[in-house]
Amino acid sequence: MLSDIEIAKQAKMKRITEIAAKLGISEDELEPYGHYKAKLSESVFERVKDNPDGKLILVTAINPTPAGEGKTTISVGLAESLNKIGKKTALALREPSLGPVFGIKGGAAGGGYAQVVPMEDINLHFTGDMHAITAANNLLCALIDNHLQQGNELRIDQRRILFKRCMDMNDRALRQVVIGLGSKANGVPREDGFQITVASEIMAILCLASDLADLKKRLERILVGYDLDGKPVYAGQLGGCGAMTALLKDALKPNLVQTLENNPAFIHGGPFANIAHGCNSVRATKLALKVSDYTVTEAGFGSDLGAEKFMDIKCRFAGLKPSCVVLVATIRALKYNGGVPRAELTEENVPALEKGIVNLRTHIENMRKFGVPVVVAINRFASDTEAEIEVIKRVCAEMGAEVSLAEIFAKGSEGGIDLANKVVATIDNCESNYAPLYDEKLPIKEKLDIIAKEIYRADGVTYTSQAEKALAEIEKLGFDKIPVCVAKTQYSLSDDPAKLGKPEGFNITVRDMKVSAGAGFVVVYTGDILTMPGLPKKPAANSIDCDNEGNIYGLF
Repeated sequence: MLSDIEIAKQAKMKRITEIAAKLGISEDELEPYGHYKAKLSESVFERVKDNPDGKLILVTAINPTPAGEGKTTISVGLAESLNKIGKKTALALREPSLGPVFGIKGGAAGGGYAQVVPMEDINLHFTGDMHAITAANNLLCALIDNHLQQGNELRIDQRRILFKRCMDMNDRALRQVVIGLGSKANGVPREDGFQITVASEIMAILCLASDLADLKKRLERILVGYDLDGKPVYAGQLGGCGAMTALLKDALKPNLVQTLENNPAFIHGGPFANIAHGCNSVRATKLALKVSDYTVTEAGFGSDLGAEKFMDIKCRFAGLKPSCVVLVATIRALKYNGGVPRAELTEENVPALEKGIVNLRTHIENMRKFGVPVVVAINRFASDTEAEIEVIKRVCAEMGAEVSLAEIFAKGSEGGIDLANKVVATIDNCESNYAPLYDEKLPIKEKLDIIAKEIYRADGVTYTSQAEKALAEIEKLGFDKIPVCVAKTQYSLSDDPAKLGKPEGFNITVRDMKVSAGAGFVVVYTGDILTMPGLPKKPAANSIDCDNEGNIYGLF
């Protein structure tokens, strides 16, 4: 069996001008990065602004196993299959982060015969967006420390600087550092830390900004810390936001690539869903809607994370209205939620599936709370048995949800025809009455209580003393009437990754909060979630190589 990268290398890619033409985008509206990828110029946004929007399809998932369950593969395959049945469809995905690529999860370009290409480029440097975000983030950090060095006119309290440095790599050794050591010329010594680029507020700002002017305003609103009197200090007071905008001006433009079957894919922005808001850029999604009849997009991890943030943050800010949710599940993940060890997931176990399928039921119920119809996509594996498949069909029938067995990984678009037809029929026959889960003007504790009880199925929320202190500061600054973005483990509906299925009798524990004023939401930290991941014992980087001719191997 061929690996993902071997399949990708065999792809017969078309020039990016041909791919753009499928969406009515001219060569003059492209800014090519080689033959097979390009950025979209500002002129295309102006030209299509009065076009009617197509239908928006969100792909999300149940709680995954540590192996991942193929949500991006289903997203890519669904777009392929919709095009196959004659529906003009665009794909809108997030950009991969180098952290997972070289860590444990691998790349994020799909898999098997449902991938976006050029796969190596997309998973590595791509068009440089991640590097631009990292540079802009660290320019602001350099400006903060230079301000301290040059007299500290704003009287910034170096003990209360909130904005951290970042890099697009898993590096646990940088979570907490001390900078400015050495001679006086080396800067003011203070505690600092790094987070991964995809958790940076700059990433969130780029993904939520409507245009360049909005981007700059959002950068200026970043809360960098407090002064010695306890008053807030914002990035705009330090200067340099114009320079940060200059670094980000090209990164703000969506990227266009293609699928293995030569269909258009917008890939832009890449915040994680467990530590950030988990959705690709508003600009890419809105452009895709203007140039296609159907747009397939995804939100990271399970629906308790990415999809909730898609509905409550992205759709709220961008005025989007999803027409359908595709909920991805695998039989092996449901058995895992039923208590089966990872090493035994390929063995038939109907009793464990019956126990773990409560996780699927909960995610279906959760998505319906936003008023959007749901189609279940079972990403089929060779180890799935007929007895196990019948359990899935029965439960979905009991819940009145369409279900499709997708064999997209092995068959590409042909393996997703049934899914595509059921999604189209659902959109045609079931009206979407999308609405956010909560009123953003509610107090923060009330918003969190709603999410915890309605989505996580918790009994309530517990706050540490640090969280209470942070909340009081946020309320004092007047940032409590904005959405909340919960940082939480992806492996459980709760904040404990060991609690599988549908946990009961628990509280969500909030240990801290931070306002991302530029992005426009409050980040809430639960459990042991970290914004700088570490590498595993055997990093994927150990299996990646490049020969003397420049051919890359081991990337997946």
